Amino acid sequence: MRVVAKFGGTSLGSGDRIERAADTVARAVEAGHEIAIVASAMGSTTDELLEEITFEAEDADRAEIVSMGERTSVRMLKAALAARGVNATFVEPGTEAWPIITDEYGEVDAEETLKRAEALADELDNVVPVITGFLAQTIDGKVTTLGRGGSDTTAVMLGKFMHADEVVIVTDVEGVMTGDPRVVEGARNVGNITVDELRNLSFRGAEVVAPSALSYKDEDLTVRVVHYQHGDLLTGGTKIEGQFQNLIDMQDEPLACITVAGRALRNRPGILADLTQALRSEDINIDAVASGMDSITFYVNADLAEDAEFILHERVVEDETLSSVTVEDDFAVIRVTGGELPNRPGIILDIVQPVSEAGINIHDLITSATSVAIFVEWDDREETLDIVQNQSI
Repeated sequence: MRVVAKFGGTSLGSGDRIERAADTVARAVEAGHEIAIVASAMGSTTDELLEEITFEAEDADRAEIVSMGERTSVRMLKAALAARGVNATFVEPGTEAWPIITDEYGEVDAEETLKRAEALADELDNVVPVITGFLAQTIDGKVTTLGRGGSDTTAVMLGKFMHADEVVIVTDVEGVMTGDPRVVEGARNVGNITVDELRNLSFRGAEVVAPSALSYKDEDLTVRVVHYQHGDLLTGGTKIEGQFQNLIDMQDEPLACITVAGRALRNRPGILADLTQALRSEDINIDAVASGMDSITFYVNADLAEDAEFILHERVVEDETLSSVTVEDDFAVIRVTGGELPNRPGIILDIVQPVSEAGINIHDLITSATSVAIFVEWDDREETLDIVQNQSI
């Protein structure tokens, strides 16, 4: 197999951990696999270097300073591999073999990077390259960086461009867990997870793999996350499946909007569960939910609106904190989903503004970590869909 293995800062946080990483790589090489390594800065070196820049520094100088952490890591790991008889070399910005090229703003030059990565891959049967994560350089040799989570991005990008079979992210967690083991008793490892599932977890605080890295994953590239103590690059951990899909779709059937109003609903524990359970008991599927200070709105298929209104009205009559239920018919929903949406400042404005400028009233807007749902009148659906599709999302 051809494997790109990324060792995070915690997995290289001490001499003992560097020795453990070198043992792991040496075993994989001995088994006949082609290995390329991406190394983060040891421990929290990058954060410590950034904290010491208390003066005004140009971006180029700042990049050179913070690059010292990764430059040290690759030298340490290369030396540890050499001590085990592995033919290894470190690769950093400025070396002839350096693969990742960006413009001065850090945008990757995919064509040039692909060419250089393929040249690096051609040498994998002779040498193990130990590559600095997080860093890049311009075509004229200036050091740049790939931003937060940049070492993950380096690894998955190179995995794609070097035509690797697998990218292994070696970190301080045993893959993706069912819950935070520091908080949830009995949390266990998840064997498989899709990129879309992990994307939503990542944007909500799960620090497993940087979402910016997953945008480089395609269907043919396996990505796994393993604990640095695991000792085997090729087994265990969590396998990440699939690839990001940037989608714009429209609901085929009209929806009805059913709103339940009540005094201080936000201070009423369990009210949402009570109302949704009432609808569930009659097999009424909820397409979306929006909540306000004193109201909860449910979107359901229009042909189920009458039944849903009757059920929710019963709850209003029974519960003194609820005041009334109202129904509006014939709405459409256009959903925009994409892995990079949260990384694009102003993306909601880019979607909403042209719809508004066309004179289309947006009845509701519901957002999540990686999607935007726009609710408009049914008769405006086709025009809204055309406008959104033309926004190059």
